[in-house]
Amino acid sequence: MSAPRLRATPLPGIGVQYDLMTREDRHLSVVAHRDGARTVSVYRADDPDSCAQSLRLTGPEAGALIDALMPSHHSASLLYTTDLGLVAERVEIAAGSRWNGRVLGETRMRTETGASVVAVLRRAEAIPSPAPDFRLVGGDTLIVVGTREGVDAAAAILGRE
Repeated sequence: MSAPRLRATPLPGIGVQYDLMTREDRHLSVVAHRDGARTVSVYRADDPDSCAQSLRLTGPEAGALIDALMPSHHSASLLYTTDLGLVAERVEIAAGSRWNGRVLGETRMRTETGASVVAVLRRAEAIPSPAPDFRLVGGDTLIVVGTREGVDAAAAILGRE
């Protein structure tokens, strides 16, 4: 069985389009929008340039689809696990979170859990290595690194169950 053929095409101002040709020569594409949404398109078998069906998914819907496609994937927010027992996970700050508008240091997350925030994703911007005086905003996604237990505890501190 040959490897799937995947091509990525930047779409300025929109995101990136990923085109996949399956082993049965079926054309699928996913547009990864800058806002986190995804558009999944399936093309006609008799005309691989003609779209038969297109579906726009929100970020959480795309995460649920990932879980369905990869059942060994434990969480839509899990980024990477190493043999050292460390994980990196996305943790979102809800708009109604008690941390909305407060600084990162007030969470005492590193002190309480040993987990560290290595970046914050805000809209289409990545903010690496936020300092303790970094002000959190509802909708921010924090990239948290630590042990599984530490990341779970950090998520609990940030209000995610």
